[in-house]
Amino acid sequence: MTMQNSTNCCAETEGKFALCTLLADASNYNPDTLDLYQDQEAQRYWFACFTQMLLKFERQALNSQPKDETAKVRAEQFRNHCVEEFSKLKNGKSNFTTLGIRNLLEVVESALKRYGFHDPWKEQKAIENDASINLLNQRLCQLDQLTCVREKWTEVIRGVLAGNMFDWGAQAVTQILETNSSFGLQQALDRIQKRPWLIDNLDGWLQRIEGEPHRCAIIFTDNAGIDFVLGIVPLVRELLKRNTKVLLCATVNPAINDITFSELVKVIEVCCEQCEVLRKSYFDEHRLVLLGNDQIGPCLDFRMLSSELCAAIDRNGVDLLVIVGMARALHTNLNAKFTCEAFKLAVVKNEWLANRLGGETFSVVCKYES
Repeated sequence: MTMQNSTNCCAETEGKFALCTLLADASNYNPDTLDLYQDQEAQRYWFACFTQMLLKFERQALNSQPKDETAKVRAEQFRNHCVEEFSKLKNGKSNFTTLGIRNLLEVVESALKRYGFHDPWKEQKAIENDASINLLNQRLCQLDQLTCVREKWTEVIRGVLAGNMFDWGAQAVTQILETNSSFGLQQALDRIQKRPWLIDNLDGWLQRIEGEPHRCAIIFTDNAGIDFVLGIVPLVRELLKRNTKVLLCATVNPAINDITFSELVKVIEVCCEQCEVLRKSYFDEHRLVLLGNDQIGPCLDFRMLSSELCAAIDRNGVDLLVIVGMARALHTNLNAKFTCEAFKLAVVKNEWLANRLGGETFSVVCKYES
């Protein structure tokens, strides 16, 4: 079955998957950056990290259902189930020949659903979406004051990166957000790494953006709130202003505080009230298309995209792929090659991973491949 809100808004809900034709070498594609079966240092760190994170997930699950007397027991069952599954994976008692961080995240999200916690961050996301929408017009006006193309696009990309700080799945960020309620986009812009970045291909992108517009871009979104509204929406707007069609993709299934497809539809419609470019592109011209991807967890496996999404990619002749966030662009797809231009954007919000990549916490990955 396919849900359709309009001709430019659909998400597949039946779990039909297909291989994405944007992969340059599908037979050798491996989404995972790390193999925890081959990398013992990584295995020790990430299993310990996830085991510790389960306490936070358990607490969030419990707090999301304060009026349900069974929530405490189910939250404990969720954590115990994950511990058991992690033990099986660590000891090789599974069908996996390789093991990525993607698989650990899938365990967590599947277990939350199994024990009746469909979207523990739903209320938090709604609050952050509303607060961010109130700041959208201000952010767009800031960008419009920049008349130099390279300067404006630099600030747009910095906004995407700063927005990516707002990830409740990253412990380094959670500590900031829980102790500083006034931490916003400007504070994030000040906190992320200054150029040159850990991976810094921004100049290549700026040179490309001075050339012919792209035909069609697909953007895989990450977190709700500031990340999406103040980071991704301005990026979408600038692409639309170049007459580039934009396919905006969100997860159908809840994953930590990632924006879901249903939330994406609601937020975009409200954003259209504040921006004529968005409104005209979405409602009148259908150059802004919203799509859902039915995978489990926040990572991205291009071997198993929703078939409706793959069809849209082929039908629209996508020539620019934008992947945002640690899960989709670092834990998976950092080394993946594609047949079109690819832009991978993320802030490294984990000290171990930052060190492994040769940087520090809050280092920036801006990887543009033409």
